[in-house]
Amino acid sequence: MSNSILLYVKDAAASGRYYERILGQKPVEASPTFVIFVLKSGLGLGLWGRDGVEPAPSVPGGGSEIGFKVDSAAEVDQWHAEWRANGAAILMPPTELDFGRSFVAADPDGHRLRVYTVTDGG
Repeated sequence: MSNSILLYVKDAAASGRYYERILGQKPVEASPTFVIFVLKSGLGLGLWGRDGVEPAPSVPGGGSEIGFKVDSAAEVDQWHAEWRANGAAILMPPTELDFGRSFVAADPDGHRLRVYTVTDGG
């Protein structure tokens, strides 16, 4: 793993359990204050307890998105069904947008997670 995205969370262990359910994989490292997953793309997704971050974060989750690109509209729908069944808060159900099909969920800290596919010409 060479690059990672870090999300500041209220409870790293609880967020780790949430992401383990929706991603369907175990973290590669887990402690009470930090959990990290390696996504299929090789990108690390770290969950860091915000109380231990220096300098302290000043913005809550939800101001940006993490995108998970899949190969087809059918996969968007499949991920949506799986995430919903695993307790993800769905902010937008699968919808056709100008670039392709997409849905948006939020994790327990309000971080937005978009699953999408790009259609030809999109």
